[in-house]
Amino acid sequence: MTDKLKKLPPAMLTLDNKTYELPTLIGVEGEKAIDISKLRNQSGYVTLDEGYGNTASCESAITYIDGEKGILRYRGYPIEELAEHSRFVEVAYLLLNGELPNSQQLLDFSTNLNESSIIHEDMHHFFNGFPRGSHPMGILATMVASLSTFYPLPDRLDSATEQQVVINLISQVRTIAAFSYKKSIGEPLVYPSYKLKFVRNFLNMMFASPVRDYELDEDIVRAIDMFLILHADHEQNCSTSSVRTSGSSMANVYAVASSGISALWGPRHGGANQHVIQMLEQIHADGGDGTEFINQAKDKNSTSRLMGFGHRVYKNFDPRAMVLKKQCDKLLNKAGVNDPLFDIARRLEELALKDDYFISRKLYPNVDFYSGLILRAAGIPTNMFTVLFAIGRMPGWLAHWREMLKGDQVIITRPRQLYVGEPLRHFQDIDQRP
Repeated sequence: MTDKLKKLPPAMLTLDNKTYELPTLIGVEGEKAIDISKLRNQSGYVTLDEGYGNTASCESAITYIDGEKGILRYRGYPIEELAEHSRFVEVAYLLLNGELPNSQQLLDFSTNLNESSIIHEDMHHFFNGFPRGSHPMGILATMVASLSTFYPLPDRLDSATEQQVVINLISQVRTIAAFSYKKSIGEPLVYPSYKLKFVRNFLNMMFASPVRDYELDEDIVRAIDMFLILHADHEQNCSTSSVRTSGSSMANVYAVASSGISALWGPRHGGANQHVIQMLEQIHADGGDGTEFINQAKDKNSTSRLMGFGHRVYKNFDPRAMVLKKQCDKLLNKAGVNDPLFDIARRLEELALKDDYFISRKLYPNVDFYSGLILRAAGIPTNMFTVLFAIGRMPGWLAHWREMLKGDQVIITRPRQLYVGEPLRHFQDIDQRP
């Protein structure tokens, strides 16, 4: 237990006419917890918490969320301030090291990222082995796991090796992602450029080709950078918990990162912004403007589901959505941006924000709603949406992996269960079975 956790008077729990004292703690932001780590040994009982919605699986100093108040902070800094004043590389440094970098630290970190962006040349043969049209997330998860064979790691990482591995993953995941896209459309690969910064480099690898240059739009660059910042970490979500679980087995960091990517791929997690666009496409295909769809979404007997509204954690506005909405409006209002899906999205937003059904349930547009629109406006293909999420989340995953390894003790994650299968029964010969 860290010295930042304060002890409160113990909770008393009575089971089978016996009372147990359970330590209670309070975090730096006032969150209260009951320590049940010794409950089973003392009483024989375990707790049942499906989905871990009420279970703190670790102590962490990286991200703080207050879902009721709509608060998100990285290392104590409000997400609104970071999104407005910083860039993704700076935020990645903050998550990993606990403090914002000074000018020299930022220069060194950025330079190291650029120098580490190339992947082993033999890995190109792997890309050729995937069928054309393979989903970029499948390629990404596989290629990241394969990095361990191209860049073998010692059983024990010294600080310099650990730092280089972290930098490699943050930089190379962007290169692998761009190569995955090029492979999916049958175009030749575009190598990273030492002259370009993080986001510009990625967009150039995505959209440049030997027969055409890519014209970098500063508004798009800034929007993608902000997207990455807002997705860099989000406490103990599904993919981050997967990273900590995998890491607790002392698996190599490449396999650990790949487990995060795989968990992120799910439509209930990182794939949600892709489903926003698919919803808009379906409304457009049906010839609607969103009005009828809103009515269907309110009908409990309808199968229509409004994607990109509401959030499991935030019971008010998603603070990331409030930041991203401004950038989204800026892109959609640019001259030459003409897409019927954007008109439908604005109609859905307008109707939901003034409809008592959605207001009473606090079903406001979330980060997936606006991020899906931003990525589409930037020309990012829908099947690459979750890949960009993975690029943004990589520093957060690695920060949690590093924090876990440097803890007082690394305990392998091993949840309990309540068995609901058959009671004891004995083997029967085959001719005696019903």
